[in-house]
Amino acid sequence: MPVNIRGRHFLKLIDYTPAEIRYLLDLSHNFKDLKRAGTPHRYLEGRNIVLLFEKTSTRTRCAFEVAGRDLGMGVTYLDPGSSQMGKKESIADTAKVLGRMYDGIEYRGFSQKIVEELAVNAGVPVWNGLTDEFHPTQMLADLLTIEEKKGALKGLKFTYFGDARNNMGNSLMIACAKMGLHFTACAPKELFPAQELVELAKQYAAESGGSVTLTEDITEGASGADILYTDIWVSMGEPDFVWEERIRLLKAYQVNAEKMALAKPDAIFMHCLPSFHDTNTTIGREIADKFGITEMEVSDDVFLGPQSVVFDEAENRMHTIKAVMYATLK
Repeated sequence: MPVNIRGRHFLKLIDYTPAEIRYLLDLSHNFKDLKRAGTPHRYLEGRNIVLLFEKTSTRTRCAFEVAGRDLGMGVTYLDPGSSQMGKKESIADTAKVLGRMYDGIEYRGFSQKIVEELAVNAGVPVWNGLTDEFHPTQMLADLLTIEEKKGALKGLKFTYFGDARNNMGNSLMIACAKMGLHFTACAPKELFPAQELVELAKQYAAESGGSVTLTEDITEGASGADILYTDIWVSMGEPDFVWEERIRLLKAYQVNAEKMALAKPDAIFMHCLPSFHDTNTTIGREIADKFGITEMEVSDDVFLGPQSVVFDEAENRMHTIKAVMYATLK
């Protein structure tokens, strides 16, 4: 039966079947081919979308704006200071107003409850550009990248090093479980994902032929992996005082040459970006001055090395977001 997700929201991959995710990935491949060939694809001419950003971003904003314009749509960007949402106007009222003016709404911010409330009240598709709990558009970009580099998804060993409770740890576990990968979260027990979500992911993995493993053992996590993935140790919106504790917990889990050597020879390194792999950022310099660590979640040689696919991954945000908007608005 053909997949049709017209009019659907895109809030988390829990809401989507493996067949629907497969459909979005196939669309993404097609849109990438069209973009690379320079073939116009203004399939949504005359539509308009609004991007609500409570958390700023480079990749998410640019991906949505370029993707929207490639599809022929008008795009309005509202930064944290350009909307009264949640201040002088409730989330529900904001959604009802914007839903009468726009054909689709993207939200990037803090609570998953906010994007869910927008979806309940908007009357048009709402897309999650990132919340503290989930990051579904990044998941499609990651799956597309893996498929491009490895030729398939099912059966691959995927290991995530870092804070496995954050939006990336949660989302990657669900995405891998749904699509038949063997997911391992390698982290201190204090940073394991919530047990309820782990049990849900294990149910998906049982259906797809994948698996879900949680381990503190670095050798177990890295050995034989097809993909090593990491993310920054402190997420946007978390207070600065958590850096000291997070560095203490995660310093041993940095993805470096030793861990890449434990993985398969053709393993790839992935990161959703931005990354603190050197001191060429304000935060990187501050952390180096305060804690004496010049590379955090990934060493510079791995980040810039031949096994790194982080910039392919970043580009693929645009193609996959385009697929989501087209599929829900066509």
